[in-house]
Amino acid sequence: MTEPGTIIVVCTANICRSPMAAALLQHALAAQPEPLRSLKIISAGVAARDGDPVSANSVLALKKVGLDIAKHTSRPLTQKMMDGASLILGMTESHRAMIQLQAEPPPKNLFLFREFMPQRGDKQIGDPYGGPLRLYESTRDEMVEAIPSLIKFLKTQIPPRT
Repeated sequence: MTEPGTIIVVCTANICRSPMAAALLQHALAAQPEPLRSLKIISAGVAARDGDPVSANSVLALKKVGLDIAKHTSRPLTQKMMDGASLILGMTESHRAMIQLQAEPPPKNLFLFREFMPQRGDKQIGDPYGGPLRLYESTRDEMVEAIPSLIKFLKTQIPPRT
C-alpha cells in the first residue's frame, strides 16, 4: 500500500459486523494524520444480497458510542471492489477462505480485523446475528479493541505525507 485508498471490511451478509467495523474504523482514522484519515472504509459481504437493511441491534450498539449506521444497506463483495482495495479485512477465517476461493487472483492484502492484536487468543469476531443487544455490544467492543493494532499496522503500510 503506497497511496491511501480503500479498505474493505467483510462479513457474511453485510448487515451486522462489517458495517459496525467499517464505521468504527472510519471514526478512528478520522483522528489520525494524513494519509490515514483520507482512507475510505467500505463494507461488503461474502454472501450478501444487495440492499438489505442493517440489523437494528447493530444500529443500537453503535448509537451507544455516538455513531449512526442506520442508513447502511448491504452489498455483496465483488472482484472489482477487491481489485481496487488497499486492504481487505474479514471477520473470520471462513471469510478469508471464501474470499481466497472467489477472488481471481486471491488478494495478498487480505487479513482478519483482529489479526494484528499482539496477544494470543481468538482473532476471529463471531456473528451476533439474531442475538440480544448485549451480544452486539460485545462484538462492537471486540472491534474497538482491535483498532489500535490495526492502525499501527496501517502506519507501517502507508508512509506519512511530508
